[in-house]
Amino acid sequence: MPAYFIPSRIHPTAEQTDLQTATQPVVLGEANAGAAKTTTLALRIAESLARNVEPARILALAFTPEARDVLRQRLLDIGVPWDTVNQLDILTIEDLAVRTLAQLEGEELKLTLQPRRLKTHVWRAIDAVAAQYAGRPGSRYAELDLRKSEIAVSGYLDTLLRLKARMALQGDYDDDPVEAAEVAGAPLTDYLVALAYETIRLDGAEQAQFRTRFDPTYDLARMLRREPGCAQAFPRYRVIVCDELHDMNEASFVIVEALIRATGAFFTGVGDKHQVIHDQLGASHDYLDFRFRHAFPGLRTYPLTTTYRHGPHLTLAIDALMDNRASSGVPDHTEISQAHYDTAEECAQQVVAAIKAWKKDKRRLEQCAVLMRDRHQSIALENALIAAGIGYRVPVMKGYMQREEILFLRGVLAITLDDLRAVPSYEVRTAIVEALAAFAGVEAAAGFEKVKHDIAKEPSLLPGFFRGHLGGDALADADTAFADVMRYLLDVAPDSPAGDVLAEVCRRMDVAAVAKRVYVNPYAASVAARSIEGLVAMARKSGLGLAAFWKKINAAEVFASRKREKDFVHLDCVADVKGQEFGHVIMPYLEVNEFPDPLLPARTERNLFYVGVSRTRQRLTLLSPTDPERRSGFLRQMQIAAVAPKADQALRQLEDKVAEERPLRLYLTARYEDREEVRQLGAQFDTVRKQWYIDAGADTGPFQRWL
Repeated sequence: MPAYFIPSRIHPTAEQTDLQTATQPVVLGEANAGAAKTTTLALRIAESLARNVEPARILALAFTPEARDVLRQRLLDIGVPWDTVNQLDILTIEDLAVRTLAQLEGEELKLTLQPRRLKTHVWRAIDAVAAQYAGRPGSRYAELDLRKSEIAVSGYLDTLLRLKARMALQGDYDDDPVEAAEVAGAPLTDYLVALAYETIRLDGAEQAQFRTRFDPTYDLARMLRREPGCAQAFPRYRVIVCDELHDMNEASFVIVEALIRATGAFFTGVGDKHQVIHDQLGASHDYLDFRFRHAFPGLRTYPLTTTYRHGPHLTLAIDALMDNRASSGVPDHTEISQAHYDTAEECAQQVVAAIKAWKKDKRRLEQCAVLMRDRHQSIALENALIAAGIGYRVPVMKGYMQREEILFLRGVLAITLDDLRAVPSYEVRTAIVEALAAFAGVEAAAGFEKVKHDIAKEPSLLPGFFRGHLGGDALADADTAFADVMRYLLDVAPDSPAGDVLAEVCRRMDVAAVAKRVYVNPYAASVAARSIEGLVAMARKSGLGLAAFWKKINAAEVFASRKREKDFVHLDCVADVKGQEFGHVIMPYLEVNEFPDPLLPARTERNLFYVGVSRTRQRLTLLSPTDPERRSGFLRQMQIAAVAPKADQALRQLEDKVAEERPLRLYLTARYEDREEVRQLGAQFDTVRKQWYIDAGADTGPFQRWL
């Protein structure tokens, strides 16, 4: 079917045009990374407008505010006027849930986003669980680990979010919480706290007493399952599109399915099943592969295989990695370079060298991203960037100096040197005290919430509090691991080797075991333990005494915390950059037991690596060990050298194609007062772009003044 809408600036592929003009009620686009998924949805919307669908009856959904804003921009990019775009409903699923609940409940929703207020509710839930279950002799609840530290509260809220995303808080085992927790895949303590928290939030009623992030989505999904008639509150849309379906979880699927059925709208969704990396939050390729097809048997699937992000050399290497059908529409050679290292510090120096080479080529630093598998890898990287004077941002991930496990070691140094005042930030001083308490196991001390702020205001109180809490003058009689550490630190001189002192603290504390207690989740605990190992290794390599090392890391924090508007590189974990793209992507530490991580599913790890390499536009730098046996298997699977000849041929074909392409229409600069004249000359009017045009190949002579 011919398209009514002809975009500006791009030449849609046949695949894009097929999806743009599809007539089936429910349509899915299965795409590769960089295959212009969002642009194709914009074409679908523009086609609906060209076929006289009112803008107010079109809904565009995304999963994040960033994706929502990108979709809005893509509509403008292809030529849809701003005033038309402004009439469309372009929302996140959470936006839609907030608006729908406000209509159903008859009042505006107010979200509680302040961590302090949420923490109070979590503490109440912990107290409720303790009162109901803790201390039952011989019961299955005897081993509950109920803690109130900031880290524990964050862990409880993360588990709650996962349970809600998967709609796993209610099921067939409500009378047996132990079995219900096992079926939900959550630690029993976390599951019981989640149930108690929800009881408090709902206050025994159906209407929530307070809501925070994701609660509107979850509450609307619950309501639609319980009372399907609530879907009549949705506006009567005629066209609905949804981006990034690979991020869909059970709660969002319940809403989207109810929305399609209630409105009878034409639905188009796009996603990339290889970008399913948030499986802990319930995301699954099942929604693209099975759930939509089961719910809507007449569904039609369209492929989107051509990427517009990178050239054939990277496209074919990714194709070999993922075993999928892909091609490139970019007539450029995307450079793939590899370098090798023997130590973590050498890898960090390779990163610095790659960044300097990018800058030497007159490229903007802001277009360069260093993408890691996980946060513990950033210690050597951040130190190397600081030493080289290269500014960096950590948009989602915390810099290593402000992570809980490192804050704990900084607290140990502050106690030993009695110098917490050297940390300039009140917030960071507070976080150091909190981390010390969490790792020492004293976060539940009476009045601690007030004391930690008192210490942050008056840092000289720090050594006295921890020594006093552990027994004051009777410190020698305390038998905890942290008390042993405190006794050890009493005799440590300021010029003692920092690496040796920190290593001894970790040995006495058995930090790997402590991390498992503090973080509960085995993977999070392993990452924290590796971060601690990284800082100890850094201290040893520095050769500095405690006082000098303390000064060094505080200066590093000042450098890292500077706000930069330009001349910086991005430093982040791969999982946090999905949906973004960069001119130069550097991926360090591509080695066995790092990427892929052996603690996580192999399929998720491969998808994560795919997300990382596919963020690239012009240059990809891959850093792996010198020893081939230690290199990540993903590098071998890319077959970079083997696909190069085929990529060279594809690049030549693309260059020839670009030279031959002509636009389908020539748009005119005719103004409103010129409309009758250009119409009589044979021009036609594009109702979506609101511009006059002539077909390519037509005689342009009469229209020269408007070209």
